[in-house]
This record gives sequence, structure tokens and C-alpha cells, in this order.
Amino acid sequence: MRGLGIRKTFQKVFPKREAKYYDAKRHELKYVALMALYAFLINLYMEWFARLSTGPLEGFRWAIANPIVFLYNMLIIFTSMTVALLFKRRKFVWFIISLLWIALGGVNGMILMSRMTPFTLYDMQNFADGLTIATTYYSVPQLILMGAAALLLFGAIVLIFIRSEKWKNVSYKKSIGTIALAVILSLGSTWALIGQGIIGTFFGNLNYAYRDYGLAYCFIMTSANAGISKPKGYSASEVSSILENKTKRGNDTSLESKDDSKDHPNIIVLQMESFTVADDYSNIEVSEDPTPVFKKLYKEYSSGSFEVPACGAGTANTEFEVLTGISAKFFGPGEYPYKGKLREETLENLAYITKAHGYRTSALHNHRALFYNRNEVYKNLGFDTFTSVEYMNNVSFTPTNWCKDTVLTDEIMEIMTESEERDFMHVISVEGHGAYPTTQVFKSPYTEVTAEDEETKWKYEYYLNECHEMDTFIGDLIERIEETGEPTVMLIYGDHIPALDVKEENYKQKDLYTTRYVIWDNIGLKKEDKNIHSYQSGALLLKDAGLSHEGIIFDYQQTNSPKAADYLEDMEALAYDMLYGKRFAYGEKNPYKPADMQMGHKKIAIKDIMKIGNRYYIVGDNFTERSIISMDGKKLSTVYLSPTLLALGEELNTDDISRLSVSQVDKSQEEILTTVGANEEL
Repeated sequence: MRGLGIRKTFQKVFPKREAKYYDAKRHELKYVALMALYAFLINLYMEWFARLSTGPLEGFRWAIANPIVFLYNMLIIFTSMTVALLFKRRKFVWFIISLLWIALGGVNGMILMSRMTPFTLYDMQNFADGLTIATTYYSVPQLILMGAAALLLFGAIVLIFIRSEKWKNVSYKKSIGTIALAVILSLGSTWALIGQGIIGTFFGNLNYAYRDYGLAYCFIMTSANAGISKPKGYSASEVSSILENKTKRGNDTSLESKDDSKDHPNIIVLQMESFTVADDYSNIEVSEDPTPVFKKLYKEYSSGSFEVPACGAGTANTEFEVLTGISAKFFGPGEYPYKGKLREETLENLAYITKAHGYRTSALHNHRALFYNRNEVYKNLGFDTFTSVEYMNNVSFTPTNWCKDTVLTDEIMEIMTESEERDFMHVISVEGHGAYPTTQVFKSPYTEVTAEDEETKWKYEYYLNECHEMDTFIGDLIERIEETGEPTVMLIYGDHIPALDVKEENYKQKDLYTTRYVIWDNIGLKKEDKNIHSYQSGALLLKDAGLSHEGIIFDYQQTNSPKAADYLEDMEALAYDMLYGKRFAYGEKNPYKPADMQMGHKKIAIKDIMKIGNRYYIVGDNFTERSIISMDGKKLSTVYLSPTLLALGEELNTDDISRLSVSQVDKSQEEILTTVGANEEL
């Protein structure tokens, strides 16, 4: 009886609303006008919030300075709202559509406050991981308030649905006509703006694209266009024809396992974060050349301009091109294969090719293992080991808290000198990463910068002095390699220009998607200068190492001229077949298995657990500052003492001591990467 009373009370407070008849013409015009107004306000909110970190009025300034792009994004939002005209509860449907846009603007704005790249649909792939680390960014009370707000929002949605008006005389003909007109206007505007170059379809820098083209357009473009599109005429015969007629090895695509790495040199890919030379900027002058080592190498060894798929950010796509030979432009706007396909699939690349010749394959990165999902992706690229900053000691940091590149020297040399076979190493630097301070940082810099304004002076002065340290690292590394006498070929390049809002008129290279490269060697290679795309560099490197015509894409590039009319078209067809198609090139099977990748090239081991006084200590090998004593997956208070000694910083029952382990933990998200127990080796 009590339940019946509650139901009657609810029905009295929230009575079911009967469907009504309306003046269809007036009602339609009213809703269309209101939708346009709301689309304007929501778009203004989205763009304001996206730029809030750069200033409270920046979003309004952008809207005024870019009225065409602003109104175009408003049209996209308005077009999505018109779908509500087909429903009897149109107010409710309209509310839900508006809420989705508002939520998108809110999530994007919050993300941009903590990172440089905006929100895309690919971030939803990491949604579950994000929930597990929520306490890293928000306190428990904040999370409780967020949960309460979510419940209130859900309740509001239910109430709005109950209270929303219904009307019977929906004119589907007029509604469909309105929707069709809005869609035609949106598509026509898109075509016209792309044709005029006002908006683009390739996002070399996701942050710049969202900033220049608007959130609504960019989010739809990055969501709708994913992967490599199926080529017209794709078939087994078409793939076979490309291989037979345009590669040296033809349809023989198998990589025969050999143990001949000693017949070839070590191969190192050295990707330098945001590395450029001062000579390429016309808006500044420097007191000393910050990169004398690189400039000397540039003159003495094979070198040239390096066209990359990124601008100011997007490191992972440049390294993807170098490793695989596949252009990132084949994928959707702003797409990172590292965040999608390569988390699931293996792919032929430099690591698998060199591994087939007996090389030891190693990846090194003096930053977080989780960055761009490298801890997942590298095993699908065939790397034997991946050494991230969590597995390094003697780490030092820049004033903006990026790891200095000098830590990489010892790691590289240890791998090279300890392995009996030759090494393929993929090394990703991080020291040159932005953002760059707008006030003075270095009191006695190696080089001083002269510029038209103070902000430009300090940003470039900080950046170029970091480039000087990176340049010194390159020189020290080459000197150490020379001392070993091991034959080595090393590709050195900048992954993209720095995030300094560089203008094309102030940059002396071909465009803002161009850096420089050098192929250094100690085996007497002839100097051959040429300007290349980053996706062509792997083929050059293999050729220099005496591994010509290995791998489908690299064989294709070594056999054909980039000037051929169908060069990119055929290469895209091969890339589609290898990643998304039926793998006709491999006999309809994937010949590459994920590597049994070890995190850290040095094995971590626990040798003993001892008690001194009231404190327990773990004795072992290769501990780092990111080594944490753990038990059953729970992190315990730990004091790092040395690479061979950790101290437990809390009391524990004697019976639990045998359950202790050592875990390597991500320094930002506090996520456990790997764990080794007593008497184990990792």
C-alpha cells in the first residue's frame, strides 16, 4: 500500500503530459530559430573553454577574428540539433543533443588544462584506464561531488523526459526538408572552406588544428575518418601486380631468419624532440651557434631536409613513419596509429626486419612508458626490450621538468657493448619538449637570443639552450661509439619543429613540416645529400646497412622513384593490405607475432630480504628511483637507497615478508608497469 501511495504522489507531482496539437508553421519556425541561437551559444562556450588556459577572453577574440570558421562550426552544431524535429518529444531530444555538445566542450577544456593535445574519440579507448587513475588528479571529496553531480544530471534527464511536451501533428515532410537543407548547407560549406584553404583535412598538429578550425569540425573529422581507406580495385591480383612489377623481391615477401648481423653495422634511429637549428629562424639572432656538432655532421655526412607529418607536436607519427615506411597521411586527420591499430596488430618495420638477421632490437625513451601507449605498441613492432625513464638511473631534469637526454648515452652504450650480436636501437629523446618559458630562466646561457619582443626572446633563448645540451649529447654519444670501434650507422633527426607558434615567413625551411636529418656512420659511406620525407628514411638506413630490398614497403621505396605518378597510391594500397586488408601480400596471414618484450634492458632481480633494526630492506639488482616495494599489487612506502638496495618505509607482519615484490611504477599516473618477486628475474 505504501508503494502505491508513493506512485500516486509521483504521478501527482509529475503528471503524464498528453500530446497536443500545435500551429505547425509557427512551432517549426520557433524551434529552428531557438536551435540557431542555442547552437551559437554552445559553440561560443566550447571555443571559450578550449582557450581558457591561454586567457579568459581568448575564446571571444578567436570568434571575432575568425567569424567564418566560428559560424561554420555553429552550423555543424545546428545541423545536429535539427534531428530533434523528427520526434514528438523534440524538446527532450534537442536537450540531449545539446548536452552532448556541452559535455564535449567541457571534457575538451578540462583536458587542455592538463595536456597539450585536445580531446578526440581515440581518448575513449583509454576511458577505463582513466577511471583507474582518477585519484591521481582529483581528491576523494572532488570525486564524490562529481559522482553526485552525475546522479543529479541523470535525474534531471529523466524529469525532462517526463515533463517534455509531446505533439501529434508533426510535419515530417517539413522536418525532413529542414534537416536536408541544413545538411546541404553544412556539406556545401565544408567543401567550399576546404577548397579555399580556410579549413584543412590533414592535422599535422592536433592542437593547432582544433585551435584554427574549431572543436566541432575537428572532433567530427577525427572521429569519422579513421584508419586507411580501402583502395579502389583492392584485390589479391592488384596487390600481387604491385609486388611483381614494382618491387625487386616480387611476391616473395617472407623474411628468412638469418644469423648474419655481424656482417652488418649497428643501426640506431635517434629521434630528437623538437630539434632544429637556429639558422632556420629569421626572426631571431644568437650570440653563439647552439648546435655546432649537428652543423658539422650536416656538412660531412649524408643530410638534408626532413619532411615530417607533425608540427609542434605529434612525435609518435614521425617515429611511426620512420619505423614502418608508411605515411601518416594515409590515416584519418589527427589519427595516431599508436593509439589505435598498433595496440592490437603487429606490423612489419625496421625492428622485425633487422631481427630476422639476428639483430637485438631495443627501444629507449627517457620519458614515461605509457606515453603514446609505447609499452603496448613496441611489442607489436618486434622490440626485444623497451627501456623507459622508469628503468633508468642518474636521471636529471630541465627547468620545465623534462628528462635530459644525457641519461640516454650510458643506456645506449650498455646495450651496444653487452650484446654479442649487432643492435638495432630506436631512441626517442624528450629534452627539447615544450612548453617554453616566456620569462628568463638561464642566468648565464650558452647562447643569448636577440628578438623583437621579450616573450619571443626568452622562449627562443630557453629552447635553443636546451638544443645546445641535446647537441652536446649527440657529440658525446658519437665519441663513445667511436671508442668501441663497433661499425654503426645512425639516423639523427628532429621529429618536428618546436611548439613556438613559428610563422612560415620566419622559418627558412620549405614549410613548418620540415626539419633536418643526418645519417652518421663510421663505415665509410659516401655522402649523398637529398631532401626526404620521414617515411623514406628507413629505406635509406637499410640500404646503408647493406640490407636492401628487405620488407615490403622498404623494397617498394628502394625500387621506385618518388616522382612516379602512382608512387603514393601503390604504397597506400600495400599499407592497407598489411594493416586493414586481407594481407594478400603475406598469403592471407600475418607472419609477425608480438615480441616477448622485456621492460628495461637490464633485468631487475631480488636477491635477499633482510631486517636491520626495525626496518626491512630488499637487496637486488638494477633498482631505480621508480622502484616501489609492493605486495599483491599494492604499493608500499619505499625509500630508494641505491640500484641494489630499497628500504620498506612501513611496518609489516613477519608472515607477509615473503610476499614482497618490487614494481616499476609510472611516475605520473602511479600505475604499476612490471613486478618482480623474490628469487625472480624480470
